[in-house]
Parts: sequence; C-alpha cells; structure tokens
Amino acid sequence: MSRVGRSPVFFDKAVQITITPKNEVVVKGAKHSLTVAMRPEIKAKIEDGKVILTPANTEPRIRAFHGLYRALIQNAVTGVSKGWTRELELNGVGYRAAVSGKKLELTLGYSHPVVFMIPQGIEIAVDKQTKIAITGPNREQVGQVAAKIRSFRPPEPYLGKGIKYADEKIRRKAGKSAAK
Repeated sequence: MSRVGRSPVFFDKAVQITITPKNEVVVKGAKHSLTVAMRPEIKAKIEDGKVILTPANTEPRIRAFHGLYRALIQNAVTGVSKGWTRELELNGVGYRAAVSGKKLELTLGYSHPVVFMIPQGIEIAVDKQTKIAITGPNREQVGQVAAKIRSFRPPEPYLGKGIKYADEKIRRKAGKSAAK
C-alpha cells in the first residue's frame, strides 16, 4: 500500500462527501463543489468523518494511484472549506496590474497592455498594483492560472524584473564586468 494512501482524509461537518456509483467522490462545501473521478482499481468508503481508500491489489502502478487519489481528495476537501491562494509579485519600473470585471490588465513593459480573462471559479485581487492574489477552490486551477500569468513576463536573472511567485527566490547573475 502507498504510505500517503494509507492515511485517511478527515473532514468536518461543513463539508459533505458522497461517492457516486461511477466511482467519483463529490466534495461539497458552503460555496463550492468539486468532483474527483477515480480509477476502478481504487475504492473509497466513508466512515465517521473520514474517507478511506483501498486499492484492489499491490501493483506499483495501483499503489501510485492510491496515493494520488488520496491527495486529490484531500486537496478538494481543503479547497471547499478554506480555499487555495497563490500570490504573485510584479518587479520592474512601470509594471502594474489592475482588475476590471472579469479581466486582469497587466502593464509589463510591452508596447501594449496584456489582458487576461479570469476563468470561472477563480478570483483575482490586486493590492498596491504590484501584488496579485489568485484564489479558488481547485488547487490545480489556481496553480495553472498563476503559472499562465507568470509566463507573460517571467523574472529575468540580471535585474530581477518580471512576474514572480511571492515565495520564489530569483538567482541573480553578475552582469558584464568593465574592460580595463
């Protein structure tokens, strides 16, 4: 058995979990609902406030899916109860962001502003024009949106200009040395 898969997924009274006949785990919270579709080799059952996953056999591939689905269900439970947040920072002269409706408008030193359409289920907040907070119930979608926004102007190693994650450290390179 997978070490990760062996531990149960605990949830509180605010989260409602059901298992469909198609082997899908539906996690419902106060505002959001997420579905985790599982392979038929992994079975889930609910026992007094926890979800327990059991694999059909101990093949390495099935053990890997066992841990994967346990982690996906845990992410769904955390997402519908607390939500996931990813923060980005803009570094550079004149770099700024603004949210207008369902659009994120970025000024990143190009000749035109970059407009990003905010997907359904994701909320974006801009603080002081240089900090972007991406929030949502689906961890995968929050991370994908953050990576897409970062890809518009990744940080460069010489001056550190660009869009970076708030917890990211940029390895700086030395510039050209002056000729003697």
